[in-house]
Amino acid sequence: MTKILGLTGGIATGKSTVVKVFKELGFPVVDADVIAREIVEVGMPALAKIVSTFGTEILQPDGSLDRKKLGALVFSDEEKRQKLNALLSPFLREAILSQIEKKKDRASLVVVDIPLLYEGGYENDMDQVAVVYVPETIQLDRLMKRDHLTEQEAWQRINSQLSIEQKKQRADIVFDNQKTIQETKKLVENWVLKNHF
Repeated sequence: MTKILGLTGGIATGKSTVVKVFKELGFPVVDADVIAREIVEVGMPALAKIVSTFGTEILQPDGSLDRKKLGALVFSDEEKRQKLNALLSPFLREAILSQIEKKKDRASLVVVDIPLLYEGGYENDMDQVAVVYVPETIQLDRLMKRDHLTEQEAWQRINSQLSIEQKKQRADIVFDNQKTIQETKKLVENWVLKNHF
């Protein structure tokens, strides 16, 4: 039977590093971020919902979503961020579950990469949940460097998610990503070998 592994972490904890290892090992990955972009493309019902809630000023001249404008709007206002999440949630869930179903027949393990796994209540759709972990101080440092953010901007993004410590406590598996990429890769490979996938 195929195992469904939910993979999450915090922003800038190195989740994409772990996803890359699973892909290199040949396991199919359902990527919630890719799906989140697809469901708000021009002509999609989710985009129409966003426009009817937040107005046409969050659109580019060509009618596509202006992610920067929407991001600025929702990261500075908790109520608007929650409204956006509630609005997109049903579209996202349907698309994610449908992709899991499609990929189940292809491998013994399907990895489902969902940044907001716990926040979106997806843990019940998974057989196990793995969290890619680094302490918040490292997370903050990496995020500021990666996205060229001020400390305040970085904290806004970190605090828009469940804390990494809470995610770590709730996880079935923790991939500690504080050391080198090679060491993280070894952790994932060892887990796969141990579980005979």
